Amino acid sequence: MTDLLPADRLDALRARVHDLMPQVRADLEALTRIPSVSLDAFDQAHVEASAEATAALLRAEGLDVEIVREGGRPAVIGHRDGPPGSRTVTLYAHHDVQPPGDDALWDSPPFEPTERGGRLYGRGAADDKAGVMAHVAALRAHGEDLPVGVTVFVEGEEEIGSDSLPTILERHGEKLRADAIVLADSGNWDIGEPALTTTLRGMVRAVVTVRTLDHGVHSGMFGGAVPDALMVLVRLLASLHDDEGNVAVAGLKEGVASDLDYDEARLRRESGLLDGVEVVGSGSLLTRMWTKPSITTIGIDAPSIERSSNTLVPQARAKVSMRIAPDEFDLDAFELLKEHLLAQVPWGAQVEVELEERGAGFAADADGPVYDQARAAFADAWGTPPVDIGVGGSIPFVAAFAEQFPEAAILVTGVEDPDARAHGANESLHLGEFEKVCVAEAVLLARLGALPD
Repeated sequence: MTDLLPADRLDALRARVHDLMPQVRADLEALTRIPSVSLDAFDQAHVEASAEATAALLRAEGLDVEIVREGGRPAVIGHRDGPPGSRTVTLYAHHDVQPPGDDALWDSPPFEPTERGGRLYGRGAADDKAGVMAHVAALRAHGEDLPVGVTVFVEGEEEIGSDSLPTILERHGEKLRADAIVLADSGNWDIGEPALTTTLRGMVRAVVTVRTLDHGVHSGMFGGAVPDALMVLVRLLASLHDDEGNVAVAGLKEGVASDLDYDEARLRRESGLLDGVEVVGSGSLLTRMWTKPSITTIGIDAPSIERSSNTLVPQARAKVSMRIAPDEFDLDAFELLKEHLLAQVPWGAQVEVELEERGAGFAADADGPVYDQARAAFADAWGTPPVDIGVGGSIPFVAAFAEQFPEAAILVTGVEDPDARAHGANESLHLGEFEKVCVAEAVLLARLGALPD
């Protein structure tokens, strides 16, 4: 089933993509210059401009295009028919980006794409405007001879939680229905080593509020008899992990990750773990990061050091982010977290645990002819077969697509590598790998077009 593409056709697609890359890169740089940050605090005119630019790119490839808004940021949907009776493939990416953060942490302006050492630096250069351009490159590679019907869906609010995606899927779902759905928002195992993402952890974010006093009082007068809110909050947060660093919330599911070669030295290099700081948890490193739960305190409301006084703090809050196993139901996980925290409350303190956000995980049934052709396409592009990987982060829209289109093969791909630094300063795209991504997608369309019924 994997020898559907003649060698001369494969060579022609490789050569075609190679010839297209200068213009593909120019268009990517133009998109990257648009600061399409979808958070409310930023100018949303840029997100509109990004949607219009994306729509123009798709129209130029002969797609019928519309910009849709369902209570949120603009999304772009384009479609072009394939030969009669051919399969349909939906290609997903998103055109919104994360805030740049502190400009001083960037080695070049975040919205001025800059090449250094074979990498293109800029906010969105990898996540996910390169995903948009990989789809465009695949369309260009086939020109007038598109082997399958193609729908391109480019979302405009993935970085803020895809709140309007359920409405888009409800109202426009028939336009997105396909035999295969390629979701280009993940990454590869390493430079020169392609991957298909087959598992994603789910996510729960909760706010823990502790109250012990109706007002602040003098710490010298009452300290030692009256508990303060921070004292309680610290004990609650410490209870979330055992002595090894494993999550201590009872009842959460755990899985086992793919058996890939990933050692502590690579973890330290990729994460920036400081010398002398130990790795936490038990089980293989990939299992800890891909299929076991993790809990991180990502924010605390408490007096700052600069503004602190000798006062017992009456109220304190913490935001807790929990990643859960790919097959864990997010609301069940929240209830287990809440039960754990409330059971640990010392000294009768008043504690509330409120759900702020949740997202389902994803575990693909990564078998069948579409997956076979995807793996073959990656091997054609890289010269080596892909590995199946998990991602410890959460991409809730993947589960939404899987639920909406249970008959479709869901392929989670992407352009990132371990040094892409998506969401961080100096985000970048490896240009050599990007060309391989574009070749792989063009070849995948050809292979799916040749796949017998």
